[in-house]
Amino acid sequence: MKAIVYQKYGSPDVLKLKEVAKPTPKDNEVLIRIYATAATTAECALRKGDPFVTRFFTGLLRPKHTIPGSELAGEIEAVGKNVSLFKKGDQVFGASGADFGAHAEYICLPEEGALAIKPNNMTYGETVAIYEGALTALPFLRDTANIQSGQKILINGASGSVGTAAVQLAKYFGAEVTGVCSTTNLELIKSLGADKVIDYTKEDFTKTSQNYDIIFDAVGKSSFSRCKNLLKKRGVYLSPTLTLMIIPQMLWTSKIGSKKAKIEYTGLRSSSEKMKDLIFLKELIETGKIKPTIDKRYPLEQSSQAYKYVETGHKKGNVVITL
Repeated sequence: MKAIVYQKYGSPDVLKLKEVAKPTPKDNEVLIRIYATAATTAECALRKGDPFVTRFFTGLLRPKHTIPGSELAGEIEAVGKNVSLFKKGDQVFGASGADFGAHAEYICLPEEGALAIKPNNMTYGETVAIYEGALTALPFLRDTANIQSGQKILINGASGSVGTAAVQLAKYFGAEVTGVCSTTNLELIKSLGADKVIDYTKEDFTKTSQNYDIIFDAVGKSSFSRCKNLLKKRGVYLSPTLTLMIIPQMLWTSKIGSKKAKIEYTGLRSSSEKMKDLIFLKELIETGKIKPTIDKRYPLEQSSQAYKYVETGHKKGNVVITL
């Protein structure tokens, strides 16, 4: 089968299209023919091995898992003899977990992994585009921040994959949403349901007079110290980006003060937790509560170009890789 392989950390140029052995499902696994996957900002950091702390999970000197990619949508081609939750022909979507491997024509996953039946009103690419960001945004908003109807939330980086999902999920939970993005993305964020938008090229959102229950820095380009004055009493600052500052801020604010800085390691959540979220997101997708935002599509053989575009930092929503 064809797969994207990398043997060393580095730029997108380390990604190479190669022929590798097609996997065979174990007794508790399903074999999935992948039709869509996603090029993500998180994957960029893992491929570069930067920040260095990520290498404790992915390999100190070289990557332990040489086929990248976590998000996938496809069709089950074969099942192990003990599989009962899925059958051949099921259209599914999910996440591969810590072993990665989604940038390939086929992958084997345990039936009780982060896997669910694909929404019936979306293509494979559209499905990947929605849940790639939503699988991060959902636990941050619902679990870490305990978002409530009527609260005010500001989402910095509202036009990225996590941001576009966060805007829609926050509206679903009944919050008043302010999105921060560039001039070219203002109408997009409004169309996703944002009540207010701030153009960061013209206005510094940290200097506004508004106060928020939640500030979700979806791109990790601000900081708790810069945003603290905008938070209400018992307000929460959320960051999905692991930085040198966020960890000590998180530890310090957990003990001192009413305003909290929090980070959620969504990639380390259990497969059962992810599966529940996939089913929840499937219901939102099928009822039209959230919709995909796709910037560009690339074929598998152009994965390095896809990641070069992601690393420009200007993508709107998601970049989908098709097979």
